[in-house]
Amino acid sequence: MITADFKKGLAIKYNGETCIILSYQFVSPGKGSAFTRTKLKNAKSGKIFEVSFRSNESIEEASVQYRNSQYLYNDGTDMTFMDEVSYEQFTIPLENIGDMKDYILEGSEVIAMFIDDEPFSIQLPPKLNFKVIEAPAGNKGDTATGGTKQVVIETGAKVNVPLFIKEGDLIRVNTDTGEYVERVSQ
Repeated sequence: MITADFKKGLAIKYNGETCIILSYQFVSPGKGSAFTRTKLKNAKSGKIFEVSFRSNESIEEASVQYRNSQYLYNDGTDMTFMDEVSYEQFTIPLENIGDMKDYILEGSEVIAMFIDDEPFSIQLPPKLNFKVIEAPAGNKGDTATGGTKQVVIETGAKVNVPLFIKEGDLIRVNTDTGEYVERVSQ
C-alpha cells in the first residue's frame, strides 16, 4: 500500500506498532517534494502523534479483521456490540468510536474492526438516513445566515440543515463529516 491509498480509520504498521489513521492531508509545497501529513493513534497505548510520509511511500497495512456486528447499548464509557456470526458480545471504548457514536441507533448493523483479535473500533456506511425529531421553524426570508438551521435527529445528534426541513422528515447524513446530504422521500 502507498500513501495515496490512505483513508480515515485505516490500520497501518508504523515503527513496528499498529496505528490507526485519524486524519491525513496531501501537501504539495511550491518547492520540494510532495508529502502526506497524517495524525496517527497507536492502537495499544492510545497515544496520538503526527507523522509525514513521502508521496507514494510504501507502507505496511496492519492485520485487521472486520466483523459484521450489531450495536446493543452504551453504558457511558463503552459501547457494547454483538458479533452477528458467533453471537458473542464485546465492548469498545467510546473514545475509540469518537463522533461515530452520534450516528448509531440501538440495533444498528455496523462493521467492527478487530486489531490483533481485540475489538478496536467500528466503521459506518458513509451515508445514513435519520428521522428529524426536533426542528425549529424556519422563518421565510431568514437567509442572512446562509439559510440553515440546526435540527436534532433520532440519535440525539445535531445537524445543520436547510430551512425547509421540518420535524418528521427523513434526512441523509454524511457519517464522516456529520453534514446534511439531502432529504429522503419516505
